[in-house]
Amino acid sequence: MMLEANIDDMNPEIYGYVMEKAFKLGALDVFMTPIIMKKNRPGIKLSVLCEQEKQEELEKLVLTETTTLGLRKYEVDRTILKRQSVKLKTKYGVVSMKLGYMGGKPVKLAPEFEECREIAEGFGIPIPQVYEDLVYAAKKYFEAIQEK
Repeated sequence: MMLEANIDDMNPEIYGYVMEKAFKLGALDVFMTPIIMKKNRPGIKLSVLCEQEKQEELEKLVLTETTTLGLRKYEVDRTILKRQSVKLKTKYGVVSMKLGYMGGKPVKLAPEFEECREIAEGFGIPIPQVYEDLVYAAKKYFEAIQEK
């Protein structure tokens, strides 16, 4: 289910709080989109993606923790890759990688951002370099596995 509310009169500090609570309640995704509302007022469209069994609880959150007086809801279809987390030994140490599979083969890979941040800070190098190094190492590792 997608739950959406257009909001133009709320303290911006509250959005992070609502997002955090939504994830704790089981939201699959929460995002905010800047919009222009009636009377040319800037606003935010708050979107919460959830499974149907979490809908009621998340509706209550949006209606009680934001300034909106109502929300829209509709069913959405999702296609997701099979996912796996792996630990990969790299020149920076052991790093967690997220993998996405299609047809049994990895098609997406990404190192965990917080670990990239820690490596960048610990080694004193730019985070884009860490990310590139880790993606390169992971690709080489999975190419070697597929060749076997």
